[in-house]
Amino acid sequence: MRRALLVAGWVGALLLVAALAIGRLQVSGDLRMFLPAAQTDQQRLLLDLVGRGPAARTLLIALSGAPAERLAEASIELRDALAERPEFELVANGDDRAEAIDQALLPYRYLLSPTLDRQPFDAALLRDELQARLQDLGSPAAALVEPWIPRDPTLELLQLAERWRPPVEPDRVDGVWVGPDRREALLLLQTADGGFDPQAQQAAIDAIDAALAGLADPALRLEVSGPGAFAVLLQRQTRAQATQLGLLASLGIVLLLALAYRSLRAPLLAALPVASGALVALATVALLFPQVHGITLAFGFTLLGLAQDYPVHLLSHLRPRREADDAGAAWPVVRAIGPTLATGVVSTCVAYLSFVVVGIDGLLQLASFAIVGLLTAAATTRWLLPALLSPPVADVAERRWVRRLGAVFARWPRGWPALLPAALLAVAGLVGSSQPLWNDDLGSLTPVPPELLRREGELRAALGAADVRHLLVIEAGELEQVLQASERLEPALQALVEAGALAGYELPSTYLPSLQTQRSRQARLPDPARARQLLIEATAGLPFRHGLFEPFIADLAAARTLPPLAPDGLADTPLSSRLQGLLRETADGRRIGLVSLIGLRDRAALEAMADSDRHWHLLDLKAASESLSSSYRQRLLGALALATLLLLLALRLSLGSWSRLGRVVVPMLLATLLTAALLHALDGGFTLFHLVSLVLAAGLGLDYALFFEHAGRDQAAQRRALHSILVCAGSTVLVFGLLGSSDIPVLRAIGLTVAVGAVLQFLLAAMLANRGERDDRA
Repeated sequence: MRRALLVAGWVGALLLVAALAIGRLQVSGDLRMFLPAAQTDQQRLLLDLVGRGPAARTLLIALSGAPAERLAEASIELRDALAERPEFELVANGDDRAEAIDQALLPYRYLLSPTLDRQPFDAALLRDELQARLQDLGSPAAALVEPWIPRDPTLELLQLAERWRPPVEPDRVDGVWVGPDRREALLLLQTADGGFDPQAQQAAIDAIDAALAGLADPALRLEVSGPGAFAVLLQRQTRAQATQLGLLASLGIVLLLALAYRSLRAPLLAALPVASGALVALATVALLFPQVHGITLAFGFTLLGLAQDYPVHLLSHLRPRREADDAGAAWPVVRAIGPTLATGVVSTCVAYLSFVVVGIDGLLQLASFAIVGLLTAAATTRWLLPALLSPPVADVAERRWVRRLGAVFARWPRGWPALLPAALLAVAGLVGSSQPLWNDDLGSLTPVPPELLRREGELRAALGAADVRHLLVIEAGELEQVLQASERLEPALQALVEAGALAGYELPSTYLPSLQTQRSRQARLPDPARARQLLIEATAGLPFRHGLFEPFIADLAAARTLPPLAPDGLADTPLSSRLQGLLRETADGRRIGLVSLIGLRDRAALEAMADSDRHWHLLDLKAASESLSSSYRQRLLGALALATLLLLLALRLSLGSWSRLGRVVVPMLLATLLTAALLHALDGGFTLFHLVSLVLAAGLGLDYALFFEHAGRDQAAQRRALHSILVCAGSTVLVFGLLGSSDIPVLRAIGLTVAVGAVLQFLLAAMLANRGERDDRA
C-alpha cells in the first residue's frame, strides 16, 4: 500500500510538471538556433538570407489537370484566395492587374522611369509618343489606352510596368504564366516567415491546400516546390521515421528488460527515472527559453537514453531474498553503487557543459535539457526507486549464461598492450583516408531527393526565379550610396545578359532610383508654361482637342515639386516586398543592397565584374555557410577539449589513483577514436550531429568503465557488473541501431555513431577491467 501511494504521488507530481511544460513550451523550427552567432557582416547577412532572404522564402507552384483556359481561371482564383492571407508577402501569377501601380505613385512616374536619362523632354519626344497613341487608338488595345491619354500621353506608366516585370518570365495564356508546354499554370509566392522555419512554411502550404480545396475542382492537381516546401517535407519524413523507429525501439527495450530480469515489473520501474528526467528537463527548458527548437526536444529525449542505464545498474546489482530482507533490499545496493553512479552522472554533465560555452542557442538548450534530465533521472534512481523495489528471486550473477559469458571475458587479452593495435589502426584510418575529415555542407544533413531538386530547377527556370545560391552584395554605407552603386552596376550586368553569362537580374535601383537620379530627372521636367508650349508644337496637325492634356500638365507640375521618393513611400504598394528583399540593414545601421541573379551561366565572368568595384562582391551562400560551419566546429572542438580536461580532473579526484583513472578513461577515449575512424570510413565527413553523438557514446563508455572498475576482483560483483553493462549496451544498440537504419542523414548519423560507439566502448572497457588486487576504495 505504501509503495502504491508513493508511486501515485510521484506520478501526480510528474503530471503537474508535464502540465507546466506543455503550458509554457513554445516549439520553434528555425534552424538558425543551431548556427553559431555571426562574427562578421557577411556571416550576419548569410544567417539573415538563409532564413529571410527572398530565395529562401520563395514557393513555386504548378497547377495542372485541366485545359489551358481553365488553368488560367484557376490560377487567378488561387492568386485571389492567397493574396489576402497573412502567410504571404507576394503572390504573383503574371496577371498585370495584381501588379497595378499604386495611384499615389503616378506623379512620380518620370522620377522612377529611366526615359529622361536617355533623351530630353522636348517636342520631338512628345510628337513621337502622340503619333504612337493615334496608332494605338486604331488597334484592339484602344479601349485600354484611351482613358490614359489625357494624363499619360507617353504611357510612362506602361514603361514602368514593363521595367518592374520580372527579368525573365514564362509564357502566358489569358494573361497568366504557364509552363513551356502550356499544360501547367505557374505561380510564384513569397512567404512572410523565414524559409528556415518549417512550422511557418507548413502553415503556408496548408493555406495553399485550403485555397485549392476552395476551388472545388477535383481535377486540378497542385505541386509546391522550393526551400520551404522541402523543409516541410523533410520535417514530416523525419518525424514519421523517428516515431516509427521509436515505437519499435520502445517495444524492444521492454522485451529486453523483461527477458533480462524475468519480470514485467522491471521495465515499468526502470521507466520511472527516465520519465521523470524527461518531464523535468522539458519543464526546465520551457521556463528558461522563450522558444525551444524541435531538434532540442528530439535529440534531448535521445540523450536521455543514457538515463535508462541508471535503474538497470540498480536492478542488476540487487541481491536475492535469501541475502536481504524485503523492506530494505535495494537501499544497501544503491548506497554501494551510489558513488560510482554519481561519478558517471557528474562526468557526463561536465561533458555537456562544454556546449554551454560555445554560445549557440540550440546547443545551450540541448545541454540544459540533457544535464537537468540526467541529474533528475539519477536522483530518482538513488532516492525513489529503492523504496519501490523488492529483492529478486535469484541473483543475476548466478545465471548460467552470465557465468559462461563471464568466463569468455576472463580469457580475453587484457591490459595496455592489447589496445595498442587498435589505437594505431584508428589513427591510420583517420590520417590515411582520402575522404575529407569534416563535412561542412549544411545541406547534406537534410538532402532533398534528386528528382525533387530537378523539378525545382525546372520550375525556377520557367518562372525566372532568383538563384538560391549566388547573389551580388552592394556595400556602400548609406542608402543613397547603395542605390547609386546599384545604378552603376546595371550597365555591367546588362552586358553580361547580352553576352549570355546571365539570364537576368533584379537591382534595388530598379524599383527605387537614388535621390541624385530622381532630382536629376526632376530638373529635366518642364514647368507648366513650357509644357503647354511643347504640347502645342507636338500636336500641330494631330487630331487632339485643345485642353485635352491638362491632367498631364498638372502631373508634371506636381512632379517638379515632389520630395524624392524614399522606401517608406513604397509601403503598402506591390513594390514594397520586392524592395525590402533587396535592401538590408547591418547591426551597426549600415545599409547594404542585394542583387538577385537569374540563370547564372558564367560565374567567372560575374566574379571578374564584381572584382572591378570595391562596392560590390559576389556572395556564394553555400561557400559562406561552409565557412560558418567550419568556425562553429572549431569552437565546439575547443569547448570539448576544455571539458575533457575538467572531466579528467573530476575523475582523478573521485577515483583517487592514476591507475584507476587510466582503466576508466583510456578505453573511453580509444573507443571514441575507433568509432570516429570507423564512421569516417563508412559515412564520410563528420557533422555537428556526429560530434554530439560521440559525446553521448563517450558518456556511455565512461559509465561502463566505472562499473567494471567498481566490481574489482570479486567474481560475483564482476558478473553483476557484466550483466548490467550488457543490458545497458544491448538497449543502446537496439535503440540507436534502429535509428541508424534510417535513410535521413541526421537520424542515421546519430544512430550509427551511438550504436557503433556503444559496442566499442563496451569491448574496450572490458579489456581494461581491473584484474589486479582489489582496491578497497572501490
